[in-house]
Amino acid sequence: MTTRGVLYVHSAPRALCPHVEWAIAGVLGTRVSLDWIRQPAAPGTWRSEFSWQGEAGTASKLASALRGWHLLRFEVTAEPCATAEGERYSCTPELGIFHAVTGIHGDILIPEDRLRAALVRSQRGESDLEAELAKLLGKPWDDELEPFRYAGEGAPVRWLHQVV
Repeated sequence: MTTRGVLYVHSAPRALCPHVEWAIAGVLGTRVSLDWIRQPAAPGTWRSEFSWQGEAGTASKLASALRGWHLLRFEVTAEPCATAEGERYSCTPELGIFHAVTGIHGDILIPEDRLRAALVRSQRGESDLEAELAKLLGKPWDDELEPFRYAGEGAPVRWLHQVV
């Protein structure tokens, strides 16, 4: 079963750009050439978007192929398909990688055991429930990536594949 998604490279040093393309090509098994534009949120870095189609699990393979580069900020999304829920991966140099399962409408689906563990940690006084929930929803990653998501004038436009 195939799905589709988008890889957003929010910021990459110029020297890393061809390596990103090679990593994507290695996962997809085809030549990849991205259109890079300057990233105004981090002068000296570049950004790009890439729509992909592949088997369920491709998003995790793309995230794994890119996660080792410390200076790279990226997100990978995958739409739900008949055999798998959707996915979202976010990665920043400071926070590392975040993974969430997403439903048909793009909502993050948090497994029951993770919610229970967050409740237990907050009840024991180990952490604040609000902070625990924020982490489960990926808020620290969203906060860090938000300035990089807006590319400014000349940015490519991503058309939605379906309207729900």
